[in-house]
Amino acid sequence: MFRNPRLAHSVLLFTLPLTACTVGPDYVRPQANISNEFKEAQGWKPAQPRDTALPGKWWEIFNDPILNGLEEQVLGANQSIVQAEAQYRQAQHLVQSAQSSLLPIATLTGTFNRFKAATGQSVAVSGVRNLFGQAVGVAWEPDLWGTVRRQIEANTGNAQASAATLHALILSSQASLADNYFQLRTLDAQKALLDETVAAYSKTLEITQNRYAVGVVAKADVVQAETQLETARAQSIDLGVQRAKLEHAIAVLIGKTPAELALAPAPLNLQPPGIPVSLPSELLERRPDIAAAERKIAAANAQIGVAKAAYYPTLNLATTNGFQSPTADNLFTMARRYWALGPAGLALTLFDGGAKNAQYKQAIDAYDASVAGYRQTVLTGFQEVEDNLAALRILDEETQVQDKAVAAAKHALALTNNQYQAGTVSYLNVMTAQTAALSNQQTAVQLLGQRLSASVQLVKAVGGGWNETLLPSEDQAAGERKWTDYLILPLVE
Repeated sequence: MFRNPRLAHSVLLFTLPLTACTVGPDYVRPQANISNEFKEAQGWKPAQPRDTALPGKWWEIFNDPILNGLEEQVLGANQSIVQAEAQYRQAQHLVQSAQSSLLPIATLTGTFNRFKAATGQSVAVSGVRNLFGQAVGVAWEPDLWGTVRRQIEANTGNAQASAATLHALILSSQASLADNYFQLRTLDAQKALLDETVAAYSKTLEITQNRYAVGVVAKADVVQAETQLETARAQSIDLGVQRAKLEHAIAVLIGKTPAELALAPAPLNLQPPGIPVSLPSELLERRPDIAAAERKIAAANAQIGVAKAAYYPTLNLATTNGFQSPTADNLFTMARRYWALGPAGLALTLFDGGAKNAQYKQAIDAYDASVAGYRQTVLTGFQEVEDNLAALRILDEETQVQDKAVAAAKHALALTNNQYQAGTVSYLNVMTAQTAALSNQQTAVQLLGQRLSASVQLVKAVGGGWNETLLPSEDQAAGERKWTDYLILPLVE
């Protein structure tokens, strides 16, 4: 390759130590602001027995068979999850593409030339001639400075981030379904309450009409009773709009059209379960969105090495081995064989107008941005846990007070009805007592729905049943490869 043996020896000594060199900073996980405990966890009642992790099928803690059946359909049918899974496979293939750059490129060529020698040339080559050829060429660019290895590292980090994003989407979809489901059941409970109220108001109207018929009360009492009855009926009908939307949303989450799903009304006989909450430091290992943000930092860090390696020279090596013959029948004989080393070259950019420097600084800026994004994701995660811990604690206190208000309102309504039938109070007193009783009962139902919704959001905030061990390893991020994956022809399927 080199005519000067000393030059060849010098280049060999220069390049051999560099084959294991990787420029750029090695990745170190950045620190995030973490508190020792959750502020709103004081007085929190954990699940019994105490456990710091939720099961993989976390929705089963609510003990609702219908919800369980719906949740089982999310993973395989939700099209957003299918899309994210395909994007993860795409990221795996990018890792494989980067890995292939470590290997030489082999090419197979076949040629045929038919030509006529120019006038005045040797008689030996005069006239029309044929020239057949076949050659195998190998070209390789050694990864002297770790450019390829850093790119593999970056693509691996991106693939792991894509996997974590997939899990985050799965958790989000499952939580959305559970939240919508409990909202729907809350509406069912409100409608059942209004239907009971309509029946009670109908009975009150009948009593009022009978009293008017005998001249005990005025016509105004009858009109007021009718107004109250029809208002309750309108409220009951109005709930159907929101319920239909929730049912449609659930259908889409399980990959169905709204026409394919019908959920029959059912009572809301659930109570929020105890949700295990770990320490804030463990949250970093149990939220897939935090893991995705952290893996993006690792990818950005590796890109700094890729950009830095661009400053260094590149070495290209090539060799060719083939056959040439004027006839095809004796092409593949040793007499027609030839070989060549080269072309080979060592290239170093001396001036590029600052392009490489800009790319290097851009990689550093991207790393800084990803670190800030990671820390913000961590803070948001802590906020979501604190929000829902506070919501559950406060709503539980409010529920206890509201239950007393419901009992008092029912008792007041019973007393007022008795007084009205005895003729000691007007119908206005009855209406006031009925309105207060209905309002307090509706508030109690809404509080239960809010508590169930907050429980679902807390499950999501602590990462569901996910943990960092489910993140694919470097080998898994590259995906499984068969020997045919290294060939060109199998790509045409």
